[in-house]
Amino acid sequence: MRAVTRDEVLETLKTVRGPGFERDVVALGMVSDVFISDGKVYFSITVPAERADELEPLRQAAERAVKAMPGVKGALVSLTAERKAGAAPAARPQPAAHGHAHSHAQAQAPSGQRPARQTIPGIGAIIAVASGKGGVGKSTTAVNLALAMKANGLKVGILDADVYGPSLPRLMGITGRPQQIENRIIVPMENYGIKVMSMGFLVDEGTAMIWRGPMVQSALMQMLREVAWGDLDVLVVDMPPGTGDAQLTMAQQVPLSGAVIVSTPQDLALIDARKGLNMFNKVEVPVLGIVENMSYFIAPDTGNRYDIFGHGGARAEADKIGVPFLGEVPLTIAIRETSDAGTPVVVSDPEGPQAKVYREIAEKVWNEVQARSGRTAPSIVFE
Repeated sequence: MRAVTRDEVLETLKTVRGPGFERDVVALGMVSDVFISDGKVYFSITVPAERADELEPLRQAAERAVKAMPGVKGALVSLTAERKAGAAPAARPQPAAHGHAHSHAQAQAPSGQRPARQTIPGIGAIIAVASGKGGVGKSTTAVNLALAMKANGLKVGILDADVYGPSLPRLMGITGRPQQIENRIIVPMENYGIKVMSMGFLVDEGTAMIWRGPMVQSALMQMLREVAWGDLDVLVVDMPPGTGDAQLTMAQQVPLSGAVIVSTPQDLALIDARKGLNMFNKVEVPVLGIVENMSYFIAPDTGNRYDIFGHGGARAEADKIGVPFLGEVPLTIAIRETSDAGTPVVVSDPEGPQAKVYREIAEKVWNEVQARSGRTAPSIVFE
């Protein structure tokens, strides 16, 4: 089947016109960059914030038109609402009852109102694994934490929230595409007894994801709410580094049980880790603790220990701000090699010292989650 092109999609969208619009959505400049991968089409439509709820049928019409095109396997269309400077804040439009609306108003929630935080049926707890910067081993920690929870007897899934740089397919040793069942529900991939969902399963590994914030938000919510996760004790979310759209989307729209912060011992990493801690504190998501990754190096030939990046910085930071210190993960060749090979150390060497460290961290995290399980979702107001 011949691949559909961006120009063909735009030509089709020229047939879509909103109520009261004098011209089509393309002529009015409402359509974002069109991204196509493996027959799936992704784009957003920008509308006035005050009409966002009213124009949800416009999004649906555009999605239907594109899906009907020869060569198109599916479409993800986001409705982006913007308001002009000086205009009164608009309330976030609520999604349709069937759960497939992807509207995201970039506006402040009115004071006293609680943004929608719908629970995910069947999932007991959702834990975000985050870091203030890249290169600290966050994804490797998230994967081994999830596998350690599985080894400790829990039913576990893991979601790759890094749309721009998904790494879970490689770390979990999974290839192929997920299946889609009725009502557009996606069946997650699975390995080592863990259910896995990642944008890396939907696009080729070398594909550059050039998306604006609303498209990232839409993709995250689809991977979270339109996936057949089944019954899980815990869903681990591997967050992208930093404090951007993905983190705020998860904090605002998902009932997170808490966040685990990953850092290395050196001062520069700790400075960035503090940013992540402060972000979660501002949106009232409890920090379950800090993990010091690459804490020390044990030479394989001599057994001597070397504190390459310093040592104890994350523990001192945890003590300073009053959050649990979850443990020290050593810098070892085994962790690096098994991660690259898609056979994480917790499953490739379950009785080894590294796996023991991860299982101990997993136990501490789960104890923190259980201790906080009675809390209600807080009210979040972005100013």
